[in-house]
Amino acid sequence: MASCYSALLAMAVLLCTAELSLSMGGGSRKLASLYTPPPLVLKYHNGPLLTGKLPLSIVWYGAFTPSQRAIVVDFISSLHQPTSAAPGHPTVSTWWRTVEKYPAAVPNSGSFAASVVPVLMGQTLDSACSLGKTLTRAQISQLASRHAPSAAGGRSLTLVLTSADVAVEGFCMGGCGTHGAHPPSAAYVWAGNSASQCPGTCAWPFHQPIYGPQSPPLVAPNGDVGMDGMVINVASLLAGAVTNPLGNGYYQGAPGAPLEAASACPGMYGKGSYPGYAGSLLVDPTTGASYNAVGLNGRKYLLPALWDPETSSCTTLV
Repeated sequence: MASCYSALLAMAVLLCTAELSLSMGGGSRKLASLYTPPPLVLKYHNGPLLTGKLPLSIVWYGAFTPSQRAIVVDFISSLHQPTSAAPGHPTVSTWWRTVEKYPAAVPNSGSFAASVVPVLMGQTLDSACSLGKTLTRAQISQLASRHAPSAAGGRSLTLVLTSADVAVEGFCMGGCGTHGAHPPSAAYVWAGNSASQCPGTCAWPFHQPIYGPQSPPLVAPNGDVGMDGMVINVASLLAGAVTNPLGNGYYQGAPGAPLEAASACPGMYGKGSYPGYAGSLLVDPTTGASYNAVGLNGRKYLLPALWDPETSSCTTLV
């Protein structure tokens, strides 16, 4: 049932296609312009979505510094807490409100405001790597189950985050993370720190990509390529976990490799984005870092585009 962040494969294909088209000259552009891709529609498959107060715990597996942990903790807290920002500077909670449109879009449910409120209940530091530094996907699920916060009805969410020196089955080649669930609806998300293993795959656009146009990387808003890349992947997978927790919610494509709320919009962060170009973004005048959302404690983040069920299109914050 796990969603293996299928945007990774889609992005690679798009980047390779873009590179090929550019190398073939104007003729290929004219031919490509005649092709109209089918509309992107994430269908609802009659399964439950996660709504309401969602107890959340984080498992830090491996070595993370306090400053690295703060980047993720501030992001999680920013999802449901109003953040003051200058005009033209969207917030993390604004981004999350698109996720909250999904329950209201459920057919025959009526129009209602179904807030999804991830509330951090606890953190576990497993810096000694209790299961070793090479993990299978089954062990990721085991860690999530072991540290899931208790909640009425079983509805909860656990983040398992692995450090840069921990190898996980399928990481990089098979995805930058995954999400899954334990019955009845205890969901989990895993994401890895790709700083030393595959930054060109899982930390783009803060690192040059492995495939496609080799444009200069963007400056990471929190000064940590691995962790800022991890936030992008955590954000994408959180959106998928909430809108398709049991594999029968909102998605397009095969159940085993679905395109979900964020993975349906690969490589899109700002207006005008195209394969290899993240789009028009906000830039911090002091650090030169690129971002599109402001969080608590003055944090800045780059968050992925989301498929909006109201407009049936990918939407960006800027």
